[in-house]
Amino acid sequence: MRLTLFNFDRRMPMMTLEMSATLRRPSIRSRFRRGHSRPTVEALLEEIASLTAERQTLRDQGVNGSKLERNRVKLARKQWELSHALIDRHL
Repeated sequence: MRLTLFNFDRRMPMMTLEMSATLRRPSIRSRFRRGHSRPTVEALLEEIASLTAERQTLRDQGVNGSKLERNRVKLARKQWELSHALIDRHL
C-alpha cells in the first residue's frame, strides 16, 4: 500500500493481521427468549386474543398498575413468539 497525504502511518482495517476483541453484551437475561416448546401460530393467536380480552376487562374495571403491566408483558411476549413462529413457518 502506498503512503499518501491521507493515509500516512495508518493501517487500513482489512490490512491488519491481528484480531480485535469484540465486546460482548452483559449477560442480562432477556424477557423475550424462545423456549424449548414452540406453540403453533393458531395457539398463539388464541392466547393473544385471550390476553387482549383480559386486558380490556382490566381496563373496563379501572385496574391500574401491576396487573395491567403483567398483562402487557405477557401480551408482548406472545406477540414476539407469534412473529417468530410465522417466520419459522414461512422459511
